[in-house]
Amino acid sequence: MKSLQEVSCMMKGKSILIVDDDQVILKSLKGVLKMEGYRVDTAETGQEAIKKFQANFYNLALLDIKLSDMEGTKLLSKIHQTEPKMMKIMVTGYPELDNAVQSLNLGADAYLMKPVNPKMLLKVVKEKLGEQEEAEKLSEEKVRNWIETRVMKLKTGEA
Repeated sequence: MKSLQEVSCMMKGKSILIVDDDQVILKSLKGVLKMEGYRVDTAETGQEAIKKFQANFYNLALLDIKLSDMEGTKLLSKIHQTEPKMMKIMVTGYPELDNAVQSLNLGADAYLMKPVNPKMLLKVVKEKLGEQEEAEKLSEEKVRNWIETRVMKLKTGEA
């Protein structure tokens, strides 16, 4: 089991997109995440976020449920269809059971309520990025094992 410090070092340089139509929230969340060493980009609308997702790779996205041009759950659905391995955290000032359940059903990995506590934000972001990294390692290990098995079969003529 890795220590929190080891996980923190691995997370440095991970790329995060924050999507929120409130500039004060964008600025504060960006500041908190940048201080931890994350590369942070922002978008104020769903359309701007879609353009950024098409042009850039992000490990994680923080998505507001209520955006000026679309529902955050609609954006979540679009992102999940094209980037299912990206971690997606919904953030809302309007906590309702319906939108929480809908978000999770559409592929959200976590759900935070505004005002977002910086310590809770960092804890959830680190957890989700750690889960993403573990999933990638497992996938790489499966591929490596399959290749090794295939090579052995080829060598022994079993293929």
